[in-house]
Amino acid sequence: MRTTIAGHSPAVGRARWAGLWLAVCWSVAGLRAQTPPDKSQSAPGVAGHVVLSNRLSVKIEGEYRLISANGLPDHQPGQFPNRGNPNSIAAQSYNFRVPLHPRAAAQPVPFTLGLFGVAANGVVFDPGANEWWNGDRNSGWQYEPMSGSMKLGIDQNNAHVQPNGAYHYHGVPLGMIARVPAARERMVLLGWAADGYPIYAPWAYADPKSTNGAVKPVKSSYRLKTGTRPSGPGGDFNGEFVGDFEYAAGAGDLDECNGKMVVTPEYPEGSYAYFITLQFPFIPRMFHGVADPSFQRRAPPPGGRRGPGRGGPPGGGGDFGPPGGRGPGGDPGPDGPPQEGRPGRGGPPEGGGPGHGGGRPPGDGAGPGAGGPPPAPEP
Repeated sequence: MRTTIAGHSPAVGRARWAGLWLAVCWSVAGLRAQTPPDKSQSAPGVAGHVVLSNRLSVKIEGEYRLISANGLPDHQPGQFPNRGNPNSIAAQSYNFRVPLHPRAAAQPVPFTLGLFGVAANGVVFDPGANEWWNGDRNSGWQYEPMSGSMKLGIDQNNAHVQPNGAYHYHGVPLGMIARVPAARERMVLLGWAADGYPIYAPWAYADPKSTNGAVKPVKSSYRLKTGTRPSGPGGDFNGEFVGDFEYAAGAGDLDECNGKMVVTPEYPEGSYAYFITLQFPFIPRMFHGVADPSFQRRAPPPGGRRGPGRGGPPGGGGDFGPPGGRGPGGDPGPDGPPQEGRPGRGGPPEGGGPGHGGGRPPGDGAGPGAGGPPPAPEP
């Protein structure tokens, strides 16, 4: 059964729920500096689970911000495994190279199976899901994980867990924001995208040229299409699928990459910046700049798995980048745990919104599912 708020689509219900949580988060204080030095700290334990120890190193070398992390949150995660997600949180080995001087691309770059970026606490931003109508990637109709129409076990932080144990965000990282001092009074740096541009919480200074004034919420410029789907699942465009949305310039505050030019305490001279919003696309599905290869995933040895307890661990390699599958614009590995995908450049008939239809062959996704051969892994 799908739960919705009366009179609203699942996507709207999810956004309203997140908005209520943000109101609480804004009144809570207590995180570390937003560009942390080498350090480790423990997150509160979850009943029946060991205490998680967040490890993170951020340092500047040459033209890059080097981020090494184990991917464990510094806030309390939800209960994992759970009904929608059979996976347990486990430490990863992330080594990312974030450009200090990002280069804008000639045009927005949709990305397929890859990470969008990394949070300042070392947890990755990973917006899409390898879940398709009738388990058929070729249908072009990809489920939107934040719509609530698929039971993926997403927790109170808009996050859940991959089969290899990687905890990752699909939306606004509420637990992280709840630990930021005076979050409602200033822009909150959440992390960095793979192309080097900063990522902020969903509010910005009312005066885009000054950091002295009040902040106000920012809204994406994506909207639901009108009418009914011309193929696949049919029915009204209600937010269950990525293809239900389209970009409408001027409909909100942000561009099609879910960003804009801003002046912030971290970037007093101004910078392009992304925002994670309460509305689709939540986490951006397009890059404004050129993504660093360290965010690409490497394919594992043959022999994937379809849930805990079967198959080997994901592969890795190289000094930088996460273990497993593929990254922005990359190709999937031949095998691996059934993990989540990302919208690509294709899409359902009549398109609209960010590219969709890319990704791996149908498979399990983050939780139990059905469908074809084991897809490429994601950490």
